[in-house]
Amino acid sequence: MSRQSTRLDTKKVNSELLTLTYGALVSQMLRDFENVEDVNKQLDRIGFNMGMRLIEDFLSRTGSGRCLDMRETADKIQLAFRMYLNVQPTISNWAASADEFSLIFDTNPLTEFVELPQDYQQLRYSSILCGCIRGALEMVQLEVQCWFSQDQLKGDATTEIRVKFVRRLEDAVPAGED
Repeated sequence: MSRQSTRLDTKKVNSELLTLTYGALVSQMLRDFENVEDVNKQLDRIGFNMGMRLIEDFLSRTGSGRCLDMRETADKIQLAFRMYLNVQPTISNWAASADEFSLIFDTNPLTEFVELPQDYQQLRYSSILCGCIRGALEMVQLEVQCWFSQDQLKGDATTEIRVKFVRRLEDAVPAGED
């Protein structure tokens, strides 16, 4: 009698674990904070801190150098989503000045098992992603604005994140280290 092996797709298991863990985090934050806007700020802050740390891992894994323009930056953000979340957003909707673009997701890995109740329509459930983009880019001296312009959780066909270049930050020596 042969034993049937039940092979699990580890990428699928990891993705589902992340989705469920993130859902539990957001759910707990909604219980802890009285205001949905406070939860939105905290999710963005958590993402920002994650991005500040992930950029080092990304740069060491890819051997990437400094981006010369926003098109290069967009390509590297796309690569990072593929590396860390196993999803590849489409880059589109470039502004005429080439300083603003969209990342369009057919599926958002964080919202796989999620339905937003009516009383939480102001919740920016995946704002951790915007914070992560902002944090990572700030560490490489790029200040950007990042926001959701479409969200599947709110009934849109796709999820769209807009990224807008604000300014290049100056390299600064930490205080006391002249």
